[in-house]
Amino acid sequence: MTGIFQSALSGGRALLVGWILPSLVNVLIFGFVVAPKLSGFGALNTETTRAAIFGLAASAVLGLVLAALQTPLYRILEGYLGWPMRLAQARRRRHLARKHLLRNRVDAATLARKEDAGRLTDADRPVLDAFRAHPIINRFLVKDLRKGTIWLALLDERFHRYPLDDRQVAPTQLGNAIRRFEEYGHDRYRLDSQTLWHELNAAVPEPARKQTDDTRMSVDFFISLLYGHLVVAVTAAACLAGGLAERTGLTTATIAALILLTMLWYRLAVQATDEWAGAVRAMVNLGRHPLAAAFGLSVPREMDDERTMWRLVGELVRDGHDPRLAALDAFRVTAEGQAVEPPAPSGDSVPAATPSDSGGPGADGQREASGKLPHADA
Repeated sequence: MTGIFQSALSGGRALLVGWILPSLVNVLIFGFVVAPKLSGFGALNTETTRAAIFGLAASAVLGLVLAALQTPLYRILEGYLGWPMRLAQARRRRHLARKHLLRNRVDAATLARKEDAGRLTDADRPVLDAFRAHPIINRFLVKDLRKGTIWLALLDERFHRYPLDDRQVAPTQLGNAIRRFEEYGHDRYRLDSQTLWHELNAAVPEPARKQTDDTRMSVDFFISLLYGHLVVAVTAAACLAGGLAERTGLTTATIAALILLTMLWYRLAVQATDEWAGAVRAMVNLGRHPLAAAFGLSVPREMDDERTMWRLVGELVRDGHDPRLAALDAFRVTAEGQAVEPPAPSGDSVPAATPSDSGGPGADGQREASGKLPHADA
């Protein structure tokens, strides 16, 4: 039993702060409000030890259970698990339209500010005119410019919580906020960070790995609070329905408050992914060379060659050995520590298909402000 708990607690601070501490908050709410006699919290003056043991044990158990179930719990909130297909598709279309609108609003405001500063080029002029001719974008443009620079920065921040590739847009805000950094490595380098996550995590410097764990811990905290609140609210509602609640009015008010708080925790979890995304981005950027060295490879100087190499590595790890993967020999380090000269780029460095759990094929880069006219979905 001791070994089981040592293994479960190997996450240390991340498990304690991310899952057990929020569980303690929810157990205290349940113990004091819904069922004080059952928990023993109502007799703290006479049965302090028993009440404390109940609270700590319940918090630890609930925290460990939530931590063990964190993958399906996240997938539900991301829109991948338990969602009817039609609802998921409708939500995805809605987020896709929202992403396009945010992109157009940021681009329109950027061009308008260039015009005010006298730096608008002749090539940008028709694009800005098209934005102003669009009834929806023009209405937002006037308001966005009036709110100032900080508001425009917040709009850009919201836009960058979506994945670059429209095909990767998910049905929920949290799903999109997480998907943006899941696709980062594949989009830039064809390095499938989802498939190679454990290898990458082992190869990166310790500060980068610790930073990723710490930033995810903040998201875990809000997700754990959210699910814990739902558990307490459902249990309290069952107690009300069964006539077991000791303080009916307070229990009803608590249920309503917990439902509202779950919405707050969800929004805060989405915002907390910004730091997590930055940490994962740093892992990919700084871990490419150590990861290549761990595979006995050398990162080539040409970007096309590097993208070809990481595509082959991903296929090797994900799909197993295939004779055509012998192309990786061109990137191997020789016994003298020299890299073999890579072959000329084939021109087709993008895989034909990418599994849904991988980074997925991304866009070739962020669009410049003057690159396109307003999107039709705006």
